[in-house]
Amino acid sequence: MNTLVKAALLAAAATGMTAAQAHQDSKDKGDQAAAADNAPALPPGPNALFEPHSEQSSGTVSVEGKSIAYDAYAGTLVVHPEGWDDTAWRAKSAKDLEDKKGDQAEASMFYVAYFKKGAPSADRPITFLFNGGPGSSTVWLHMGAFGPRRIITSNDSHTPAAPYQLVNNDYSLLDASDLVFIDAPGTGFSRVAGKDKEKAFYGVDQDAHAFSEFVRAFLTKYDRWNSPKYLFGESYGTPRSAVLVNDLETGNDVDVNGVVLLSQILNFDLSIDTPSFNPGSDEAYIVGLPTFAATAWYHNRLPGTRPADLEAFLAQVEQFANTDYAAALQKGSELDPATKTRIAQQLSQYIGIPAAYIEKSNLRIDGGQFSQQLQIGSDLTTGRLDSRFSGPSMDPLEKEADYDPQSAAISSAYVSAFNDYARRDLHYGLHQTYKPEIDVFKDWDFSHKQPGMPFAIRGATNVMPDLAQAMKYNPDLKVMLNGGYFDLATPFYEGWYEMHHLPIPDSLQNNIEYHYYQSGHMVYANTESLKQLHDNVAAFIRKTDNLGG
Repeated sequence: MNTLVKAALLAAAATGMTAAQAHQDSKDKGDQAAAADNAPALPPGPNALFEPHSEQSSGTVSVEGKSIAYDAYAGTLVVHPEGWDDTAWRAKSAKDLEDKKGDQAEASMFYVAYFKKGAPSADRPITFLFNGGPGSSTVWLHMGAFGPRRIITSNDSHTPAAPYQLVNNDYSLLDASDLVFIDAPGTGFSRVAGKDKEKAFYGVDQDAHAFSEFVRAFLTKYDRWNSPKYLFGESYGTPRSAVLVNDLETGNDVDVNGVVLLSQILNFDLSIDTPSFNPGSDEAYIVGLPTFAATAWYHNRLPGTRPADLEAFLAQVEQFANTDYAAALQKGSELDPATKTRIAQQLSQYIGIPAAYIEKSNLRIDGGQFSQQLQIGSDLTTGRLDSRFSGPSMDPLEKEADYDPQSAAISSAYVSAFNDYARRDLHYGLHQTYKPEIDVFKDWDFSHKQPGMPFAIRGATNVMPDLAQAMKYNPDLKVMLNGGYFDLATPFYEGWYEMHHLPIPDSLQNNIEYHYYQSGHMVYANTESLKQLHDNVAAFIRKTDNLGG
């Protein structure tokens, strides 16, 4: 049966609607639209919940010895949820105007854009950057990775309290591209308002739609439609990128030159955080194992002599994970005791956890257990976002870690630095509160309507089909994957596994490149890794921008 026909019948069946009723409903909606089109036109925006606003400033950054002057624009753009129709906002009278106010939700999305001075903006590359969460602002990429100023934090320990040091960013990406740092709805200086605002913007598909609206509005406002375009997403920003690029390309005819993914998770069934909630699916334990091994290597918790070459050691662990370990997990309750003991002993050699504990855990250790158990003899908890970090255990008797030492170590520095920088240098936000993170999990809709599906699928989010469709729709689309060896939140091997299981032709695998760093989730928290990340991303943009330079 034709997919569109099937989708229509399923939708009608779900509402108990007959074909005749569906036809009449369509006619009624058409009549309503026609009536709205004939309503008296009023000045635009009188019933808007937000008004766009921006402030301009300028500055100079030195990138790897080269001075770059730039203009900065800090401001907001207003976006609406999917299905919003501007004709529905027309009013016939002042009372009608007041009645309509707040009927539909809006989001005011905050951004900071940096444009290189003296460059022809029409064809200069432009990169849209965002962090994840969901519920995180983009303060981390802005102040830690590619903005013109960078906050200095300790490499693998707690950064002392203020005053903090904000310095020229030698590795800003402004040498290769103009930059737009975007705060998700409700985070940073972004706000949401109106009826059912959480339902309208807090969800996989709702969020991607808002970002799609933002990108297209930004291209119009700043006359950048003909610029080479890039998306850069970190953490939850990677599934957002997959849905967003597919929406831009297949839904709005906006081809993207490249997508840069940092600390990737596209299929939430592969998360090492809580795989025990999904018994019968063991891939998370397999893809998380190399990160456990890298962490044990870093903290010198491996039995015997510490391998000199981390990459060679991890290749050995990956081989074991995909063969003996995978086969043992696949056996389930039929695994014989002798093999179980042997696998537990080998795991102990790779991840530094006692074999008896591993065997008691049925060969399955999740991220929280590992963070709590690796250094338990020292009463230290190992970091999640960056497992190079350690901190005092809140309760050494807990089964799993109950906080993240890396997040505790650097968050104050980032947030304090941005609050000062925004008001002092960008001249924005004097009477506003900047929200680095908000709690959206109680409202977040993780269901997702995959390409070709007539309805959203409830359960663990998987956006691999979205990225695959975008790559097939635009076979010139290039994708760059970056990961840190010490990332327990989104293990580096998980990203590799996802990319090699994308439903794409083998030829399109050549459009994907991979880069790994001796750092954590926020790769740029390590200065040497930041330099490598900058150089790799800059090279990626220059070879895909179609400018012939």
